[in-house]
Amino acid sequence: MNTTFRRQLTLMLCILLAATILLGVSFWFIFDRYAARKQEASLQSTANSLAALTQLYSSPLSMYQDWDFLINLSLASAASENDILICATDGTAILCAEDIQGCEHVGKQLGNVTVEEILSRSGPINLDEEASALYGERRLAVATAAYSASGDAICIVIVSVEHTELSSLTGGALKIFALAALTVLFIVLLAMPSLTRRETKPIKDMAAAARQIAHGNLSVRVPTGYQNEEIEELAVAFNNMADSVQHSETIRQEFVANVSHELKTPMTTIAGYLDGMLDGTIPPEKQRSYMDLVSTEVRRLSRLVRNMLDVARLKDQGIPPEKLSDFDICEEASQALLSFEQRINQKHLNVEIDMPEFGLTVHAFADAVTQVLYNLLDNAVKFINDGGTLSIRVVQQGAKAVVSVGNTGPTIAPEELSLIFDRFHKTDKSRSTDRDGVGLGLYIVKTIVLAHGEDIYVTSQDGKTEFTFTMPLKK
Repeated sequence: MNTTFRRQLTLMLCILLAATILLGVSFWFIFDRYAARKQEASLQSTANSLAALTQLYSSPLSMYQDWDFLINLSLASAASENDILICATDGTAILCAEDIQGCEHVGKQLGNVTVEEILSRSGPINLDEEASALYGERRLAVATAAYSASGDAICIVIVSVEHTELSSLTGGALKIFALAALTVLFIVLLAMPSLTRRETKPIKDMAAAARQIAHGNLSVRVPTGYQNEEIEELAVAFNNMADSVQHSETIRQEFVANVSHELKTPMTTIAGYLDGMLDGTIPPEKQRSYMDLVSTEVRRLSRLVRNMLDVARLKDQGIPPEKLSDFDICEEASQALLSFEQRINQKHLNVEIDMPEFGLTVHAFADAVTQVLYNLLDNAVKFINDGGTLSIRVVQQGAKAVVSVGNTGPTIAPEELSLIFDRFHKTDKSRSTDRDGVGLGLYIVKTIVLAHGEDIYVTSQDGKTEFTFTMPLKK
């Protein structure tokens, strides 16, 4: 399988091998040139020293007869590790430092052109090809003419070294380089799998997490805090995606739960009434009253579905910025209160209103706030005793408008207060009196208020229940 780990490991090894080969070739070329130049400089230095030494003699014969010169010649050859050959001005080899008593090179002849070139130059010249022919092997050599104090040419000095010695020097350096390169490659081979696995592990973790999400485990997340910036960005993006998927799935499950929870009872009731009319259990003279009940249940189902869709939309999308506007919340509260005028008169309720004289402008979603006011007033009117008191109050606190809707009557038990805003929650009292309710009114109210980034709470004591929420004032 062509995994990322294998591709990355192969790529790194190929790059490292190519870099090692390129570096080795470059090193060999540069070092070989450097060693050749250094060797040539050494040969030239030795040749110049011997040329200066021969100036003390009048001819090659006098050099041959001077034992001290011969010893110095041998010492110079040994010290410099170079071969030294003394030739007459006609190019004939007469003395060799390799064997001063009689060497196989003695008597060999340089070409006339070479001799003329040496004698015409004032310093050492390169003599690689001639020396190679003279010694019968490949050599690196220089030659220079030696002159007496009067300026006459005395002899020709040839200093040379076997080319294999230069090659061995370069080869030794290359062996060291090759050993170092192999050591580095070995270390890389040991370290690279671990390093590569560490780099690819986050990707494998994300793949495993993605498989778990695909199998329904939406709570799985990948760790963050990686040193690698790209991997960190990928991990954060993956977790954000997982959060979004989980959020969408939660909304879907909530919607399904809402539907299955609340639709079951009215659908069963409707089916029971219709079956009763079809099979004759309900006599014809009573069918109209039961049809009214069916119609009531159908309208209740319609409101339920509409409310659930509104809640799902708010939780999923929030409030779009273009929906926000500046409006007078006191005016909205007054309009909402007027819509309950008939029900207020039917129950002979007392209404207490406390609002600023010149209103209070807030920045919010007007339709949604109106729905909040309507739902709270609807509950307040629904669960108040005849002749009770309905109150609505709007005050300013800092940069917020605080709105309170209250009613007198039986209080809500303390253990119920923490559940009052849950979807489909009804207190025991309301189950008998709120036949038309679906338990979503206060849940929608809280969803709208929270979507504005504000808060809502309820108090119920001493015969009075009051719901209070906040909205941001116009800036």
